[in-house]
Amino acid sequence: MSEKQENNKQFAIQKLYVKDASFESPASPGSFSFSKWDPKIDLNLSNTQKHVDGDIYEAVLCVTVTVNHNETTVFLVEVHQAALVTLSGFDEDEKKYLLGSQCMTILFPYAREVISDLSTRGGFPPVILSPVNFDALYHQHIQQKQADKEEAEVAH
Repeated sequence: MSEKQENNKQFAIQKLYVKDASFESPASPGSFSFSKWDPKIDLNLSNTQKHVDGDIYEAVLCVTVTVNHNETTVFLVEVHQAALVTLSGFDEDEKKYLLGSQCMTILFPYAREVISDLSTRGGFPPVILSPVNFDALYHQHIQQKQADKEEAEVAH
């Protein structure tokens, strides 16, 4: 790739926003009476991307946190943190990588903040999620898709 083509590449966040957020506390108010708080936290991550118009794409990170205590679901928080992104001068594989990995890395701290805030507003201690390596997750996903494709070809 020439230096001129390399200089024509643009990756820019145009807008960050919460597309959807929900908080449920099905065991309230009983869940406030636990004598010892020892929660089990389940984290589910997914993402979607779509072309909006021209060089504009929407990337959405979906984070679901389920907090259980003694086999009871204490609360569940779901956040869809989104961004409008300009991607120009990239080939399709580069766009998929930027949307599936780099955008998710950018969006995660925002989603993490919303989750912490919602859990606190729900009357519970804040949920502080550990960082996530979206680059590694993206590459695992690509390897799994390739393995599935090879397995399907062998089956035929």
